[in-house]
Amino acid sequence: MEKFRKLKKVKRKRKHGFLERTKDRSGKNLLKRRRNKGRKRLTI
Repeated sequence: MEKFRKLKKVKRKRKHGFLERTKDRSGKNLLKRRRNKGRKRLTI
């Protein structure tokens, strides 16, 4: 069961993680908004 949960985490990170966000303009804008708001964590 643990392996399945781990795989889900990997999929989630690949889809919504920091590197994925920085690839396109809208993702960069999102990170910028979250930085300006003072978020402790920008992405997952």
